[in-house]
Amino acid sequence: MRFDSPVGIVGWGTDVPKLRIKIRDIAGIWGADAPTYERGLGLVEKSVAPWDEDSITLAVEATFRALARAPFVDPKDIGKASIGSESPPYAVKPSATVLAEVIGATPDIWLSGVEFACKAGTQTMIDAIMFVLGQGTSNVMKYSLGVGSDTSQGAPSDALEFSAASGAAAFIMGRENIAAKCLWASSFDTDNPDFWRCEHRSYPEHAGSFTGDPSYFKHTLGGSRAMMEEAGMKPSDFDFAVFHQPNAKFPKRAAKILGFTPEQTKVGLKVSQIGNTYSGASPIGLAGILDIAKPGQKIFMCSYGSGSGSDAFIWETTDALTAAQNRGVATTDEIITQNIKYVSYGEYLRNRSMIVMGT
Repeated sequence: MRFDSPVGIVGWGTDVPKLRIKIRDIAGIWGADAPTYERGLGLVEKSVAPWDEDSITLAVEATFRALARAPFVDPKDIGKASIGSESPPYAVKPSATVLAEVIGATPDIWLSGVEFACKAGTQTMIDAIMFVLGQGTSNVMKYSLGVGSDTSQGAPSDALEFSAASGAAAFIMGRENIAAKCLWASSFDTDNPDFWRCEHRSYPEHAGSFTGDPSYFKHTLGGSRAMMEEAGMKPSDFDFAVFHQPNAKFPKRAAKILGFTPEQTKVGLKVSQIGNTYSGASPIGLAGILDIAKPGQKIFMCSYGSGSGSDAFIWETTDALTAAQNRGVATTDEIITQNIKYVSYGEYLRNRSMIVMGT
């Protein structure tokens, strides 16, 4: 889908918990070979949400940073807001109502929660774009908000435990003061059950190596190729590229197969430092790119969500990017690297409510 009308990101923000646990500390508990896991996943450590943080609080902090990068946006002018997540704190209660109330939006805002595994975050982004464009409506909203936020779960000793992490990214979409225009967007989806969590189950299950081939690679490669073919572009036309990052190996392999270079993907690859933030993964990578990009550069983006699907985007930065970068908001790398506190495996379990202290 090509967007002929100017539309895109006017403000962006991220949030990642300060707590970390080393992959080798998890491996040591289960008698696993730590170097094997570190090499196999390409991970060193992952972020851990403390007991008083959840996908809503992470979404709120990321949104406040997005608003700070776009001070011309009045929250009352945000006509649509949605949070994409597979780890909402409530089974039945919307998360977006809390977000809207905290940022000072009006009661007549359109709100929604989106679930599509790890591509729920990019789904909110395309929803935000479409609501701002408002095709066929007389009253088009000025701004719309899309957030990907997760405090993802992994059962103790399961392979997911080594990567499932926490983080969020928020994007305000608009038609003026655009820092990164959305030129193209598309989606590639099939019914491919590689990952699921049934009702009343605390942790998701997965189909092992099936989550790589054909799940991740079928959709990431298929979605990326379809997008570039539709747009008439090739990997060398882009300055940056970012893919969903459940580990460090998958996005690197996908990028290489497609023809992208390590230099194009380096800036957006955050998983080695913070783990797989699920709905926040590729959006956090995009935010990291926007933090350092220059006007006039093109960014390729492709998410992935189990079940399965990929959303692909082509972004082009504008002169307004520089002003947004210079508003004193913490960058993604600063949020990831500053004031880190490492926790033991026992502290990790307690913070994730996997064990409860006696009274």
